[in-house]
Amino acid sequence: MTERPPLAYRHTAGTGPTIMFLPGYASDMNGTKALALEAWAQRRGHAFLRFDYAGCGESQGDFADQTLAGWRDDVLAMIDQVAAGPVVLVGSSMGGWLMLLAALARPDRVRGLVGIAPAPDFTDWGFTLDEKMKMLNEGKLLRANPYGAEPTVYTARFFQSGEANRLMFGEIGYDGPVRLVQGQCDPDVPWIRAARLAELLRSADVQTWLVKDGDHRLSRDADVALIVRAVEDVLAAL
Repeated sequence: MTERPPLAYRHTAGTGPTIMFLPGYASDMNGTKALALEAWAQRRGHAFLRFDYAGCGESQGDFADQTLAGWRDDVLAMIDQVAAGPVVLVGSSMGGWLMLLAALARPDRVRGLVGIAPAPDFTDWGFTLDEKMKMLNEGKLLRANPYGAEPTVYTARFFQSGEANRLMFGEIGYDGPVRLVQGQCDPDVPWIRAARLAELLRSADVQTWLVKDGDHRLSRDADVALIVRAVEDVLAAL
C-alpha cells in the first residue's frame, strides 16, 4: 500500500462494532446522513467513525490525484488504524463500492454492510462512451453538479482505477448481513442495480429496501430514519 496523505476523521468511542460512514464521490464527512448517524450512535453509545478521503473535505491531498484504489486504501487505513475490532460499513453511492472492496479485503473485520444508493462499477455504466473517451483523451471530464455550484471533476486516472476494480461481473464473496437502501427516482443510480447487487452478493442475508419516491441523496428525514433502521437491522443480525 503506497503512502497516503493524512486523513481527517471524527471517532466516537463506544460499544462495538464501530459504525463507519463512507461518503460518496467528491463528498465529505459532514453530510446530512453522516451527521445524523453519528448523533444516533452517540445517543445509543455505539462506536462511530466518519472521515474524509484524501483530497476531500478536511483531508490533505489533491483531489485530481486520487483514484478509487487510493480511496479504498483510505478506508482500510481507518479500519486498521482507528477503528477497534469489528466494523459495520455504511457506504453512500461511491462509498457503497468502497465498502464492498473493503469487505473483501478485510473479511475478518467487516461484519455487516449498509449501502445507500450503492454505485459499484459506476465507471462502467455511469458514463457515455463519448464521456469515457473525453476522460481518456483529455485527462479529465467536467460535469454540471446538481448538488453544488462547481462542476464535478472526473479524471482519467480515477476512471482507469475504477475499471480495474469492478465487481459486478460475478459472485461477490461476502457473507455478512447486508441492507441496501435505494430510491426508485434516483437519477444517478438506476434502482435495478441494487437488485442486481443483492443477487451477486454471496450472503444469504441480503435485503433491498426500495423507496418509491426516493432520490439519490436520500437525505430527507424519512430517508434518514430508514437508513438508521437498516443499520439497526444489521446490528441485530450479528
